[in-house]
Amino acid sequence: MTTPDAALLESYLVRTRWFGGKGRPFEVDHVRSIAEVPAHQGRPSLTVYLVTVTYSDEDAGSELYQVPLSGYDDIEERISHAYVGAIDTDGGLVHLYDAVHDREAMRIWLDGFIAAETTGTSQIDRLRFRRVPGGDPLDDTLVSSPMTGEQSNSSARFDDTAIMKLFRKVSPGINPDIEIHEELTRGGSEHIAQLYGWVEIDVDGELLQTAMLQEFLATATDGFELAVASVRTLLADPEQNVEDSGGDFAGEAARLGEALANIHALMRSRFPAESRGAETTAELASTMRDRLDYARRSVPGLEPSVPQLQRLYDAVAALDELDIQRVHGDLHLGQTLRTSHGWRIVDFEGEPGRPFAQRSLPDSPWRDVAGMLRSFDYAAAMIEMSWATDAEVDEGHALRAERAREWSARAREHFVDAYVTAAASDDGEAASDAGGASSDAGDDTASAQLTGASRVLLDAYVADKAVYEVMYEIRNRPTWVSIPLEALERVANT
Repeated sequence: MTTPDAALLESYLVRTRWFGGKGRPFEVDHVRSIAEVPAHQGRPSLTVYLVTVTYSDEDAGSELYQVPLSGYDDIEERISHAYVGAIDTDGGLVHLYDAVHDREAMRIWLDGFIAAETTGTSQIDRLRFRRVPGGDPLDDTLVSSPMTGEQSNSSARFDDTAIMKLFRKVSPGINPDIEIHEELTRGGSEHIAQLYGWVEIDVDGELLQTAMLQEFLATATDGFELAVASVRTLLADPEQNVEDSGGDFAGEAARLGEALANIHALMRSRFPAESRGAETTAELASTMRDRLDYARRSVPGLEPSVPQLQRLYDAVAALDELDIQRVHGDLHLGQTLRTSHGWRIVDFEGEPGRPFAQRSLPDSPWRDVAGMLRSFDYAAAMIEMSWATDAEVDEGHALRAERAREWSARAREHFVDAYVTAAASDDGEAASDAGGASSDAGDDTASAQLTGASRVLLDAYVADKAVYEVMYEIRNRPTWVSIPLEALERVANT
């Protein structure tokens, strides 16, 4: 098929949710077809393009995007919202659509996964389909529909059976989301959406993984949405104590802590894990100090906490060892789902802006724990701030702010305590020996064993995450910068 020109693709990219370059000066400087499936039996043609985007701002650089397009001879009104444009070909005018929004095009991926059920692999043109043994069989009558709300990738569900995530920004190599899900699925984890398979292709001698198929969790509720609903219920009647209200999240937080501990334990059994010495802790502390030094130059509000944070990072540098393993790497409530069968943790892709090689490096599991603690804080603060107005400085506002802080403190405390208890059970050793943790709030009610090196590490990871948040908020949502600043003050006073 004739390749779409750069101008057509540029106008399309800026209309999508998943394109990461919106607001930056860019141009499409290379378009390449990596798979072509001709139209047949009433189905459209499918062409998968790799689109190279180059930026001309001070950050410069380039990114590679996957753009699968379905082609029709006539306009398809049913998917007019996904229209990309038309191109002239030897066979006449062809109208192009985003294939993820096209149920007829999505049947091509479904066919590939079904064909791979028996042998574990199948191929359609250059697209190679892989299946994980033991997955449920797929029905060729399944109908796809695109999922809404996703940011960096695109997903479509096949009825209530499966969901396919198509990676938009792609890089050569093994995608951590596929790699980790495969190992956790083979290991029998009950706290993930089971991996059914994935799609890959060889491009210039390098492996490119382009999509993954997973169990669809029909009863799932987004973890962040569940948390903010809990806070909203509490603040609607702030006269109640948190633990006595319908808005208490402590039990859910504890169950989520147990789920994370179980996943970390399974990761340790499926991937290499090791203990590194003082050189690693010194390097970690140095990285944290550098981030703090950079942030304090832009945010004067950090200064009161700086001396205590520096002492905390000194304590990290003084540690003799650091246990590292594969971790989630970008964990927050938005990466969790609450189902009728318990919590599931999703999206093991890591930080999208980092190369695969960096995302796959082992790290301390306390980084994941810290990410979740910060997410509890944001859930509470976001709803509390939504209640406040410029004119509302009355007693009711102060009480709601107090209740929101109590909600967050209880969620953090119960999450950490449950995590440490489950981790000790999974590892068969005391949490303190494995680096048990303390809540970043410094709560007096935290378990007695949550002390020592693990407390230093968790507090340091929480502080480092909050420093990162300070810089993000000051650039994007200045009125929210008080959220991470308050957390840093809390850590500094622990």
